[in-house]
Parts: sequence; C-alpha cells; structure tokens
Amino acid sequence: MLSHRGRQKATEPLRPDFALFKRAQEDLYAPDNPDGAITLCIAENLLQWEAMRDKLQDIATTTTWPEWVAAYAPLSGAPPFREAVAQFVSTHIAGVPLAADRFCASAGATAVIEVTALCLGDPGDYAVFPAPAYQAYRPDVHSKARLERYDIQTYAADFGANFHPLSVAELDEAYEQLGDKFRMLVLTQPDNPTGAVYSAAQLEEFADWCEEHKIHLVVNEIYALSQFSDDLTLDNHSPYTSFLPLLERRDSPYLHWWYSFSKDFGISGFRVGLLYSRNEELLSAYANFNAPQQIGTIVQWLLSELLQDDAWVRTFQQRNQELLTKAYLTVTDAMDELQLPYAAARGSLFVWVDFSSCLPESTQAAAEAWWEGVFEETGVLLTAPGGLGQPEVGWFRIVFSGVSPAALQEAMARLVAHVTQ
Repeated sequence: MLSHRGRQKATEPLRPDFALFKRAQEDLYAPDNPDGAITLCIAENLLQWEAMRDKLQDIATTTTWPEWVAAYAPLSGAPPFREAVAQFVSTHIAGVPLAADRFCASAGATAVIEVTALCLGDPGDYAVFPAPAYQAYRPDVHSKARLERYDIQTYAADFGANFHPLSVAELDEAYEQLGDKFRMLVLTQPDNPTGAVYSAAQLEEFADWCEEHKIHLVVNEIYALSQFSDDLTLDNHSPYTSFLPLLERRDSPYLHWWYSFSKDFGISGFRVGLLYSRNEELLSAYANFNAPQQIGTIVQWLLSELLQDDAWVRTFQQRNQELLTKAYLTVTDAMDELQLPYAAARGSLFVWVDFSSCLPESTQAAAEAWWEGVFEETGVLLTAPGGLGQPEVGWFRIVFSGVSPAALQEAMARLVAHVTQ
C-alpha cells in the first residue's frame, strides 16, 4: 500500500499531454519519416545542441578533471561552480557584480522552485502567479511544500505589444482574497507562455508592494537571454530589465531570483537551476533542504569551465537569439496567414495563440477535443489546454525551439492546412 500522497500521485500525471507526447515520441518526424509526429509542447531549446555538445566534449577530453569532482560538494554548490556562475550572471544578465556565496544551485528549475517553496511558505499558503502561467508551477509548489497556486486572471490593461499588464491593483485584489496566506508572488520574464517582459517601473512598484506587505517576490528569469533579435518585423521591442540590480540595491529579505541553464543554453537534461538572494536565513534553510537536490559535481565542473570561456558564451547566445527569432517568426507568419490573434512576445520559446475561432463552442471540453483532433489528424502536438490559469478558452501554447527548423516549417504547414480545410 502507498501513502495518501503516493496513491494520489500514482494517478495524477505531471502534465495532461504526456500520454500523447509518449505516442508522438514513437514516430517522430525526420527527413526519412516525413509523415512523423512533431511535438511543439515541451519547453526545450534544441536549436544549438550540436555546438553545445562539441564544446562540452572538448572540455571533457582536453581538460584535466579536478579532484573535487569525485567528492561531495557543499550543499549550495561547489565553490568553483558558484564563482563561475556569479561571473556569468553578473556579466550577461545583471550588469552588476554579484556575490558567489549568495547563489544556491539545485538539480533543475523544478528543484529550485520546490526548495524555495519549502523555505518560504507553509501548507495552505499561496504562491501567486499572473496568468496565464507555466502549468507545472502548481505541482512544483504543492507536491511537497503543499502551497496552493492562485492565478491572477484579469487585468485593467490588455496584453499588447509592450509590457505585461500586471499592476499593483491586481495585487491588491489578490491580497483582499488571500490575506496573510499570500506568501509568494512569482513573476517570469520573458513570460511563459506569453513572452511578455516587465518594465523597470513595474519591478520597482512590485518590490515596494511586496516589501510593504511582507510578501516574498521571486522573479524567474529562466529565459533571460532567450530574447529576440532586433528584427524590424517583430511587434514587441520592449526593453528587457533584469530584476537583479534592483534586488542588489534594495538588499531586502523579501526579494529573490531564479534561473536555470535549461533554456538559454539548451541543456534541460543537465538539471541545473539557481537561486540568488540576499536573505541569509533563506540561504541557510535552502542549503539544508538541498541535499537530495544537489547537482552532480561533474556537471558543475563542466559548466564552470564552459562559463569561463566568455567569448564562446557570447557567440552562442547571439546565435541563440538569431535562431529563436527566426523560429518565432515562422510561427507568427503562419498565424498571420490564418488571421489568428497571438500575444506579441519579446522573448522566450513560445507563441501564445488564440484558436478559439476554431472551436465549435467555448468550453474546456471542446478545447481538449480540438487539441486531440489536431494531433490525430496532423501529428502536430501542441501544449495541452488547461492548467495555465487563463480564464479564456481556446488559447494554446506553441513551443518553437524543440524541433528543427524543417520540422517547424512542416508543422506550420500542417496546422494551416488543418485550420483552413
């Protein structure tokens, strides 16, 4: 017999699209299998895997492995790794010097979210997210920490071609509903799934509000470098402002930052996530929770060597933005052809598209049936509807970075043909 938790998880998949994803993996599109399935549902960036693979293989075969990779590392991460991380983040994301000993490293973004939730909230407390938001935030904060997810679903402004519409007014409304159970506000930028970013003024206002209400503000910048190139055909040219300079300047116990190497570097399988905070008590608690979540030392060493090659990192990230921009435009060009609305993204790996006009009725059941029908008839698997917290039925997330450019072109051709038939 399992525990109550075990019985619940035995019948509760992490995501509703995993069953179809498994089927798709058995018959994937390839040059020699042109009718195969194309998965546009998993937030992976595989566009430069060959370059990353070659670089890591070169490090592993031409550089002497240090003795520390065979031993246990400190709970927050090996010192050489945290030093390399601090230099990388300071240079490429923050633009201000950051202290290596204020970073904690865990086995992936999921682990970082989970351990942070364990430290900052008690069972029954709420983590609040501007919706739509990443589906798995709920299990990440709930499975072990037992925090609940609360989605802010309506805004005074619309999602447009500028910044995310979240304002202090929506935070006040959430606080009226939740009271002191409101423990964490989590922002993601560029956003998953809309690709929106927050302005410097917004970040200041949200920090003010959270400090005043003694609520922890966590900004997840997992897509910090996955911004689009300055292409004249893009609809959103809003400047990206990292939360880190504000966090450093305020030196507040309520301000924290998340990151992972999975998206910007395309190595989700390496499982490397980061917390940065100036809250010493949080850093201590996090480290003591982190023993089951530590990253293998060989991975920490490989990345520490890679990050020290700053010229290579700059070239890789420049190419990353070019490839992401082309992939984004491949999808938006198809949606423009179909005259379907979508959120004007500034970055990330997604296009957030309104397919509601394709549904026979505005219900969740109709959206799920349409989504399954698209897969059965075209082999194209979009992210499953539901779980992102949006109130409107018919919006779907398209991930454009987890397949080759040829596969993405084929997927768009199939979608256009399916919608227009």
